[in-house]
Amino acid sequence: MSNSTIILIILAAIVLSSAITSFITSRKMRGKVSYMLDALEDKELNFRFDEKRLFGRRFNRTLNRLRNIFDKERHEIIEQEKYFGLMLDHVRTGVVVIEQDGRVNYCNKTALSLLGIATFGHIRQLRPVSESLYNAFLTVTDSEEERASYYNESGKMTIALTASAATIGKSAVRVVAFNDISSEIAENEQQSWSRLIRVLTHEIMNTVTPIASLSETLLNFENVDEEVRNGLDTISQSSRGLIKFVDSYRNLTRVAPPVKKAFYFRELAERVISLTKEQALVSGAECIYIEKSDDILLYADEGQITQILINLVKNAIQAEARHIEITAEINLSEHVIINVINNGSPISKESQEEIFVPFYTTKQEGTGIGLSLSRQIMRLHNGTLSLTKSDARETVFTLTFR
Repeated sequence: MSNSTIILIILAAIVLSSAITSFITSRKMRGKVSYMLDALEDKELNFRFDEKRLFGRRFNRTLNRLRNIFDKERHEIIEQEKYFGLMLDHVRTGVVVIEQDGRVNYCNKTALSLLGIATFGHIRQLRPVSESLYNAFLTVTDSEEERASYYNESGKMTIALTASAATIGKSAVRVVAFNDISSEIAENEQQSWSRLIRVLTHEIMNTVTPIASLSETLLNFENVDEEVRNGLDTISQSSRGLIKFVDSYRNLTRVAPPVKKAFYFRELAERVISLTKEQALVSGAECIYIEKSDDILLYADEGQITQILINLVKNAIQAEARHIEITAEINLSEHVIINVINNGSPISKESQEEIFVPFYTTKQEGTGIGLSLSRQIMRLHNGTLSLTKSDARETVFTLTFR
């Protein structure tokens, strides 16, 4: 065999070996790249290619670098999500992201607090809370604002909802934002009632006062017939009674601004129990205080809050309650929550919507001013007074100090 033939055979072997090596190497590289892409697609980053072996070290190092860049980006996105999540948890607007099938993709803490639920996984959870609330979340769109009213542990809530369409990945979602407008509505109602009461009392007093004065003047005449005298006396007494009655409603528009100071609520509760003890004993009722948080300090007008609690305890006694509890606690939002609970006759469904309306009363000798005045006092304290429950077992009035 000639030298040239040998050289050709060696060159062919080298080329064939290089081709085989290149094919094997290329196949391994493609396998590694394919493996890495599959892992990244599954969001699985628990892999690393060997950089110690001489063969393929540079390629493995490049793949590991790509993996590290992807991992770094993923952590930055997670940190951003946490940051935006914390921001949304501190806004006063409830935010819920709802998928097309009703599942909740995200909701912030404000949303859970306003809805009065611990977790929110699907909008059907709202149905037991309120049918109108469920329907509002189901139908709200970006073209029109929805409103819904319902009850939670804080009392009656009214929220305004808006929605925006968005896409997350390949899924179409609705971002629902809602705010508590209960205080705005209550404030508007109170202002309307105050204006109405001022007008009514002014007009009634202007009409009745001259009648009362004239009838008393005529009674002083000596030659007035007895029958006429009796009529004038009736007119005089009725007029004075009406003046006294109307004057009591002026209290609703003359509530003094609270003079606030710090005090322990336990002392106030014990004073209320002492002041209503005699009336409770006569009716066969007992009134106790339960403190659910230690050393509750309240910053308020002590006299005005005492007036509210005495009114609620007396109402419970008049409802034939045999057991009355005043409880106090500090909730997770650092609000002081005071409940006045009694086992007396429940308030009817119809009356529950009206009891805070001025002039409304279910008592024969009531003026319909007590609960209206109490709610106004709480509003001046930037708090709320609400009926949170009334059934055959118990009736609960809740004072919330924010």
